[in-house]
Amino acid sequence: MSLRLEPRPRLTRDAFRLLRDLVNDYAGLTYDDAAMYAFDRRLGERVLALELGSFDEYYKYLRFHVRGAAELDEAVELLTTKETYFFRQEYQLRAFEKEVLPKIAAANASRRRISVWSAGCSTGEEAYTLAMILDRSGLFDGWDARVMGSDISKQNIAHARRGVYRSASFRVIEDNVRRAYFTPTAGGAEVIADRVKQMCHFGQMNLLDASRAAVVGRVDAVFCRNVLIYFDLRSRRRVIDSLYDRLVPGGYLMLGHSESLLNLSTAFELVHLEEDLVYRKPLAAQRWDGVER
Repeated sequence: MSLRLEPRPRLTRDAFRLLRDLVNDYAGLTYDDAAMYAFDRRLGERVLALELGSFDEYYKYLRFHVRGAAELDEAVELLTTKETYFFRQEYQLRAFEKEVLPKIAAANASRRRISVWSAGCSTGEEAYTLAMILDRSGLFDGWDARVMGSDISKQNIAHARRGVYRSASFRVIEDNVRRAYFTPTAGGAEVIADRVKQMCHFGQMNLLDASRAAVVGRVDAVFCRNVLIYFDLRSRRRVIDSLYDRLVPGGYLMLGHSESLLNLSTAFELVHLEEDLVYRKPLAAQRWDGVER
């Protein structure tokens, strides 16, 4: 006698639209109709795990169940997997190291402190890259130098905190940098150097949650690269406003090469560097009531 396995529920177009709108309201992420297959494949396992009969039941679970909020985090986790690696967009990192960091070092010389935020750090490669750049620059020896990394995915943050990486993360890194900052393990992975790891602090964060972003404190530079492309226009504006508030006057914002603040914000100054264009919060930035922000 053989057991007949029931096929798992399939995602209908109506259920897809409900789930897509729910994810958008919660995390600001936007998906076109082509994402229906990814929703079906990635969230289908959660429908089975919860022993639900359909994606409509899954939607109701997310909306009304006592564990719905935690499950929504799980859904977003499954839908936001993306690839990254060390020293991505090297031209921008060179501009940051050679032109932006000396300006920050001069401005902060009296308090000897620098803070950089990797907003949307994925599995940590960008945050650790920034810490390596601060370390090798020699500008901040003896300073309180910190790099904050945030991501909406709990799994990504757990990975970043471990600081253990495999070959896919090293596709463009120079051999001398790799030898200086990583130690190979018996299993083929490599571990980030302690002096770099100690500079970095990671936490889960939904960038639409401005109150949560406040825990980052005030920062001298924000890297938010290839993150805005996943948000709708309204959410992009909210995120940019939050990043603006976190930056000190004169602080810098670095976006991905295909991203800009066009139609999003006029609060920033555009700065032309030798290899890149970046945004800067004006030194005289003030609130409408005259209070510096």
